[in-house]
Amino acid sequence: MRKLTIKDVVDFREKTDRSKRNFALSLKIPIQEQASQDGGGDYWVSCLSAISNSYKQNDLQPIIEKRNELEGKYETTEVKTTKIMYKRNVDILYRFEDFDIQRLRPSQEMRFLKQRKEHQILTIKGLPIQVNPRYVFTFKQDQTEEVGAIWFIAQLDGFRPEELGMFADILHRYLKTHYSKDYIINPQYCIAVDVFKGFDVNYLQLIDGEVSKTLDSSLDEIKKLI
Repeated sequence: MRKLTIKDVVDFREKTDRSKRNFALSLKIPIQEQASQDGGGDYWVSCLSAISNSYKQNDLQPIIEKRNELEGKYETTEVKTTKIMYKRNVDILYRFEDFDIQRLRPSQEMRFLKQRKEHQILTIKGLPIQVNPRYVFTFKQDQTEEVGAIWFIAQLDGFRPEELGMFADILHRYLKTHYSKDYIINPQYCIAVDVFKGFDVNYLQLIDGEVSKTLDSSLDEIKKLI
């Protein structure tokens, strides 16, 4: 069975009943590995990498430098589709120059952990789900070593809160599977960030009921159709 991304699950929820059945049956057919992942693939790589670097360095400079670079490329290219791509990435970077990215970081010193490629697939309800957070990090709070993760995600027109919540949900499961033996998972710092709309959802919001949990019900529906 081929792996699912969270973006696949988001798209599945919008399909007609017939399209849902066809999609579920197609999961049995292996397909060639795609370059694009939940983070958005090459189309959004410029803004995603700059925002990620800014987060890790706790500095706006990577965003400003990349925005200046893309504005230069926008002016020199004559290919319409490429100009549109640059413009969309630039618009996102402008937005993040005013975004309070500090709010997404614990006040304590952070240590970024190396992630293992073989950990990227979680099996949930018999379905292989790809999980590819940008960073996993630890920090000490009240003498306790805690762990969190952040995922920057891009999609044209962005996501609804419950859709972004699926990314936060899978992040928490990812940390629970691979890091809970050594660290306490902090649900406030299991964060999914929609860079197109400039908003975020963390797993604590799902616990508190501020954002609906929709991942399990969506996977149940897919499983029934296979």
